[in-house]
Amino acid sequence: MTADDSFGRLDDDGYPAYTMGLAADMLGTTQSFLRALGDHRLITPLRSAGGHRRYSRYQLRIAARARELVDQGTPVEAACRIVILEDQLEEAQRINAERRHAAESANPASAA
Repeated sequence: MTADDSFGRLDDDGYPAYTMGLAADMLGTTQSFLRALGDHRLITPLRSAGGHRRYSRYQLRIAARARELVDQGTPVEAACRIVILEDQLEEAQRINAERRHAAESANPASAA
């Protein structure tokens, strides 16, 4: 791996750059909270060669949203389900917008 390859990963939301301890510190939570999110299948950290959990920025954003819900009194299991459903809804809305745009581009007369 070259230095250019390494620097390219700095902007990669999916690159598992954060250890469990650092991720917990960044989120202001505990390592057991992150384990619970994994147990409820909200996030699945990648593992280093030594077996240590590594989290991406995307996973940290998901974990932060779950923490917001838990801090508001939502049980962890329910918070995980809510975040999963929110993510699925966002993806469905994105796909619908793309299809709508494609349909309008294919038939501009009906869009007016």
